[in-house]
Amino acid sequence: MTDSWLEIACDVPQEHADVVADFLTSLTGAGVCVDNLNVDAFSTSEIPDSIRVVIKAYLPADTDPAPKMHELESYLSELSLRHRSSCFIPPSISAVTAEDWSSSWKVHFKPLRVGKKLLIVPTWEESTELPGDLVIRIDPGMAFGTGGHETTRLCLELLEDSMERRDVSTAPSLLDLGTGSGILAMAASLLGAGRILALDIDPDAVDVARENFALNHLSSAIECGTTPLEALTEQFDIILANILAEELVRLASFLTERLHSDGSLILSGILAEKEPLVRRGFDSPSLTYCRTVRAGEWVAMLYRREANA
Repeated sequence: MTDSWLEIACDVPQEHADVVADFLTSLTGAGVCVDNLNVDAFSTSEIPDSIRVVIKAYLPADTDPAPKMHELESYLSELSLRHRSSCFIPPSISAVTAEDWSSSWKVHFKPLRVGKKLLIVPTWEESTELPGDLVIRIDPGMAFGTGGHETTRLCLELLEDSMERRDVSTAPSLLDLGTGSGILAMAASLLGAGRILALDIDPDAVDVARENFALNHLSSAIECGTTPLEALTEQFDIILANILAEELVRLASFLTERLHSDGSLILSGILAEKEPLVRRGFDSPSLTYCRTVRAGEWVAMLYRREANA
């Protein structure tokens, strides 16, 4: 796993944080983290609004950052022209180690309850468990996915609901596309899924996911790898795809083909303003749109494939 990184930091007005974070995710091909000096818990319901936030993204240390920094500076310049009352500070870049990045999570990442049963606990924290809790211990490392971000929480809530509605006599197969830290795949296993395949295009994320599976004694329950969705032939009862809206739309036909008849498709990683784009992209006779759930500026969507479609 890469130990040295280039950290790109963008100090932006809070009201523009989501669009800048979305751009940085596309630019670097990895997740971002947001620094809020007022945060004393990782649950988003407990995070007060800030006037400004610092969004950080990461590139491997051996990457030439100049082209991406130029793209970012151009994007922020355009954003500044469109919002003349807002102040956009030029982005900075510095060298960090993976340990530095991981330690920044430890300040903010506390035990977190999601849905009815799931309790997500960082490896360095103690927790008070209640009867019936399904506990996931996790160290996100350089991978996205702690359960605190809206996109992950919405996925977890829709997953738990979908699992509850299924026939309990059968354990559904599940594909977790863009697994990151592996948190969704682990939750699926604890909620009763059978065959689970967790995929990510980032080999570092796959390494982190496998470490988390081992930590939770789930290595034998979850297969993990970097196989592209387009290369799969297997079908699944449930598919989770927590990736960028544009990438979801690009993969719409492949996601539909990989879904069993009467299967559930959960889409997340979608800024609210891009919901219409995704709705158009998944407008298919084979799929039935069920509902959209929202948290902050993000949405997740549930579809089902028509029986015998």
